[in-house]
Parts: sequence; structure tokens; C-alpha cells
Amino acid sequence: MSGQIEGKIVSATESGNLVSDIPHDRLREVPRDSATTTCDEHQTIGIFSADHPEEPFTLMAILGNSGCLELTIVGDSAKAMLGIRMGEKIVVKW
Repeated sequence: MSGQIEGKIVSATESGNLVSDIPHDRLREVPRDSATTTCDEHQTIGIFSADHPEEPFTLMAILGNSGCLELTIVGDSAKAMLGIRMGEKIVVKW
């Protein structure tokens, strides 16, 4: 079964993660290992816990401490590196 959830970027954390308006509970049925998250021209595969270890500068979709889906760049600021503005559309597909 395939699906799609759309939201938008609503804020950024102190560390530069981009916070969406997609709450964790809307992602319950999404296959975390194969879901694709797209925002602007940036895309990543998988949805991970906030403490999932990855190589520095890896773009990831995470279940953030905000209670919503977040985009992060490991060890850097997604807000500064990606240039994504508040209100930008974010799409999760599976």
C-alpha cells in the first residue's frame, strides 16, 4: 500500500533542524525504512529516531524532540545549509 503525507516547515530548532507540522502520530503507519521525504529539491530516504547515529553532514528525516517530523543535517544546521524557508512544503511518500 502506498501513501503520502504533506505538511510544511513551520520553525527551526536552536541547532538548525527544520521542524515540520507533521506530528509523530501521523507517521505511525509509514514504513520508516523506505519512506521518502522531500522538501524543496532535497530528498532523503527513511525516518529515524532523533538519536540515530549517521555520518556527519548526512541529511535525515527524524522524529524530532519537537513532537514532529524534522529535517536535520548531522553535525550541522539544516536551516543554514539547505536554505529552506518557513512555509516550504514537505512531503513524505511510501
